[in-house]
Amino acid sequence: MVKKNLDHLPPRKQAELRHVVEVIRASFEDAISTRRAERLKNGKILKIILYGSYARGDWVHDPVGRYFSDFDLLVIVDHEDLTDGEFWYEATNRTMPGEGEIRTPVSIIVHSLDDVNDQLDRGRYFFADILRDGVLLYDTPGAKLHKPADLKAKVALAEAEQHFEKWMRSATGAQAGTQFYIENNQPNWAAFLLHQAAEHLYHCLLLVVTLYSSKAHNLAFLRKKGEGIDARLTAAWPRETKFERRCFELLREAYVKARYSPHYKIAPAELTWLTERVEVLRQLSTMVCEERLTQLREEAANEV
Repeated sequence: MVKKNLDHLPPRKQAELRHVVEVIRASFEDAISTRRAERLKNGKILKIILYGSYARGDWVHDPVGRYFSDFDLLVIVDHEDLTDGEFWYEATNRTMPGEGEIRTPVSIIVHSLDDVNDQLDRGRYFFADILRDGVLLYDTPGAKLHKPADLKAKVALAEAEQHFEKWMRSATGAQAGTQFYIENNQPNWAAFLLHQAAEHLYHCLLLVVTLYSSKAHNLAFLRKKGEGIDARLTAAWPRETKFERRCFELLREAYVKARYSPHYKIAPAELTWLTERVEVLRQLSTMVCEERLTQLREEAANEV
């Protein structure tokens, strides 16, 4: 079901993707080379699949608006333990855009073959869409992907409603906590909770719309995933001025640095701006989620 050619991409992008695959494979081999456990030292990458805008052919390259689509890659491995981030730290670092052969941002998610097939057996939209639109960049003979099951709208609706209630509630709580820490002159904790609010809003959006969200804390990654689902979310984060870009970077760093680094500082004006933008993100996320829930309710009502 997955396509196997990149003919719809310019030759430079095709060459770049081939290099990215080589870097990922080499980085993974380095990561497992010192492991003693058989399941780790003999671990394998079974498939690498390009999905998203570069697979569909609707990628964006906008230097003026500072928006560039990622190479979205699903890496499938033969054991669940190999999905741990420690095996992919170097692959992520080595595929960062720079002055070399890799110029396009790269976004990697890693799942075991059993997990992907379980998701397909349950009809999860995210993985079914990858099979429908994706391009196979690397393959291992014998590693088979299942045909996606049909997901009933009533089942999808029930799950989406649960996700909406859970993640919106936690995001709202984090926003309230932000105000508490601002009022008690603890800006770093306020920044951390703002990060949590934004992270939970993105997870809410992704889970309601696609029933899938990766285990990610990186707001830059989550922002791209959210804006890829609905471009209206770009309005949450103006990025035209140095102040706007700096504020978002402070928010992105807050997950770790606001808690642990003695050098992390955030000014009242920056906190105020970020508080306002996270509220805009909440409003936009709520709108997109409610539209999706309305669609699912209509589908469920018409389901036989």
